[in-house]
Amino acid sequence: MENIVPDSENSLINKIEISIITPIYNEKDTIHKLVSTIAGSVVPLNRSFEIIAVNDGSKDGSRDELAKAAESECRLKVINLRRNFGQTAAMMAGIDAARGDIIVLIDADMQNDPADIPLLLNKLEEGYDVVSGWRKDRQDAPIKRNLVSRIANRLISGISGVHLHDYGCSLKAYRADVVQGGWRLYGEMHRFIPIYASWMGASVTEIPVRHEARKFGKSQYGLERIFKVLLDLMVVIFIHKYFVKPIYLFGGFGFLFLAMSMLSFFLMIYYKIFEGVSMIQTPLPVFSAFTFLVGIMCILMGLLAEMLARTYFESQRRTSYEVRDRLNFGAD
Repeated sequence: MENIVPDSENSLINKIEISIITPIYNEKDTIHKLVSTIAGSVVPLNRSFEIIAVNDGSKDGSRDELAKAAESECRLKVINLRRNFGQTAAMMAGIDAARGDIIVLIDADMQNDPADIPLLLNKLEEGYDVVSGWRKDRQDAPIKRNLVSRIANRLISGISGVHLHDYGCSLKAYRADVVQGGWRLYGEMHRFIPIYASWMGASVTEIPVRHEARKFGKSQYGLERIFKVLLDLMVVIFIHKYFVKPIYLFGGFGFLFLAMSMLSFFLMIYYKIFEGVSMIQTPLPVFSAFTFLVGIMCILMGLLAEMLARTYFESQRRTSYEVRDRLNFGAD
């Protein structure tokens, strides 16, 4: 008689504990070393894992190298995107496909050492939801990369209130429910996942990790990336503070412009009555009318944004809150 394994036991057998995601763009020279090093670092932990490599439209033969690597490593899963969508989109594709309870993100350029993955996992076991790598001894250009990065990190920490030394380090470990909670990532927002997580109540920490000088390929990052990061940070803060009540932001600016309009109007009347200055001799009439119209437009835009926000939540059947867990809801 054939033994039938219950579905519950099958799910336990096929359960993945750790999903390691690496976005790849023109990194064919590092792929085999990357996969073997990741596997060699995680296998001794005696925990089930998968490696998800997301080929972000590479044009250097990375797709063929990934196919070869997948033949020899069954735990390697490959996702080939149709074109280059960017690092954040590639990470999001990997996160969507991940089955593990823990998700680890790491770049494919071998500047971060996969041997540090167990360190992140050990720190996660202390009760944290997010463990971020900190390239304390960073092996990059002193001015172009290191100094600019320090300035950007301090600026991001100051604005967001989440204090990390190194937002740009891709080597991070997350509990799956933190990064698979329903929100999406765009632009360069993958570096802001710890901020999202912290704002949602997750506990965030960081540990120093090793960093090596780039030996293969060419860096895809330039100084223009700083401006993109700052703009994305503005979007993150707006979504966090005003996504549910956008009228507070637009309405605030609206009342500010209306106040400026009233002030310039009364100043214009004062000059006319007490100083004998004709209204057409000053820019105050034009300024008063302009600020009045801008104020009204800001308030109307806020009302429109309020309707869009409500339409979004109702059409997506989403709530304006997130639940960490529930107790006794299944009890009689």
